[in-house]
Amino acid sequence: MSKTLQKYLNQNLTELKDNGLYNEIDVVEGANGPIINIDGKELINLSSNNYLGLATDEEMKAVAKEAIDSHGVGAGAVRTINGTMDLHRDLEEKLAKFKGTEAVIALTSGFNANQGAIPAIMKKGDAILSDELNHASIIDGCRLSGAKIIRVNHNDPEDLRKKAKEATESGEYNKVMYITDGVFSMDGDVVNLPEMIKVAKEFDLITYVDDAHGSGVMGKGAGTVKHFGLEKEVDLQMGTLSKAIGVVGGYVAGSKDLVDYLKVAARPFLFSTALTPADTAAITKAVEKLMASTELHDKLWENGNYLKQGLKDAGFDIGNSETPITPVIIGEEKKAQEFSRRLQEKGVYAKSIVFPTVPRGTGRVRNMPTAAHTKEMLDQAIEIYTEVGKELGII
Repeated sequence: MSKTLQKYLNQNLTELKDNGLYNEIDVVEGANGPIINIDGKELINLSSNNYLGLATDEEMKAVAKEAIDSHGVGAGAVRTINGTMDLHRDLEEKLAKFKGTEAVIALTSGFNANQGAIPAIMKKGDAILSDELNHASIIDGCRLSGAKIIRVNHNDPEDLRKKAKEATESGEYNKVMYITDGVFSMDGDVVNLPEMIKVAKEFDLITYVDDAHGSGVMGKGAGTVKHFGLEKEVDLQMGTLSKAIGVVGGYVAGSKDLVDYLKVAARPFLFSTALTPADTAAITKAVEKLMASTELHDKLWENGNYLKQGLKDAGFDIGNSETPITPVIIGEEKKAQEFSRRLQEKGVYAKSIVFPTVPRGTGRVRNMPTAAHTKEMLDQAIEIYTEVGKELGII
């Protein structure tokens, strides 16, 4: 290895570890469910984004196996050449119906969806008004576009109005976009979409909602935009297929013209091999299940509210989450990591989240109850939380 590279790596790894910012990656032995096995020990899993418990769904596993037999293990090529299968077409048609849009384009990840769609629409000479707490994939997609990025105060319609007015009246930009998460994954709060859309319409902004953590969770499962009844007002809806849906992939929903354009302009779609047949079939089954019943959605919210109340009653700072996402905010990064480590020792798996994922001084453990957790599991987790919180002087 280059001496220069080795010196760089040593310096940065040491600094990260000294500041409590280095993340140890654990290996899960077996399926990712409400109980997981790490190093031979069973743990209550509160770190997964498997919101609806679908990652281990038996019907989805069955159709995935059938798809391997009928279509093989891979798509064979990028979709524009030889990789689009009838499975992909069927998935996109069902997703569009579920989302209430004309069309959908499916990609291999949510990150890829943002990296493809944002630069396809926005260019140098344009401006993007971006919520200051937007996900890293939005930030990277905006940077790739070459457009001017203007930070908007978090969930603040008045700041959006001020900056939209400045941008549109400046004459500097060809077009202006407002982009936001639907559900903010670290705090669990929800965008004030009705007020933001009022501002967007006033200034004719292109509107883009990243609903990675709202898909399957908000709007009876159809997402944050559907929750507010604004399907006709939002130009681009992005979502993942790896969280509530339980598999892998991402998509962008919108008008037929939008999707037709993205299929020839979004680089991750043009240059990445398509979703595998097994993944595509399993995702389609998940969408069908969500369209047929809200049972899993309702159970997720029931469990989320139960865990929140239990942790709040114990004395923890759980922030202002409006969704099942339940942060326990510790503050100091090393203490957050120690809290997470002690939880794991006693039987709860909940990873610490520190800078740069969240601002410095707001280190936390992010808890994600799912539809698959039982009340007994959650009670046990709350008991362990309380014990560790008292030991560390957090409560």
